Amino acid sequence: MSTSTAPTSTSTPRRPAPPNTHQMAIVIWLSVFPTLTIINLAFGPWLDLLHPVLRTLVLATVAVPIVIYGLVPRLLRLRARLLTRLLNRKATR
Repeated sequence: MSTSTAPTSTSTPRRPAPPNTHQMAIVIWLSVFPTLTIINLAFGPWLDLLHPVLRTLVLATVAVPIVIYGLVPRLLRLRARLLTRLLNRKATR
């Protein structure tokens, strides 16, 4: 006699699928645009003194770690939290 222990929707919360390419593009844009805007506003006068290639190097060196290690993971966690809440709400209806 075999017993099945299939998980039910009430015992196991549903998890959202990983973001697709378009969702990642939105997350990256939401991270990059404000970061570059803030850096340009904060350091604009100093950056204007630099050659355009050096200015781009400085911007990329500062912005990429902020975006990749700071903002994108937080936005992805927020996305997962919101979608999990939505999926679990739909499962209980």
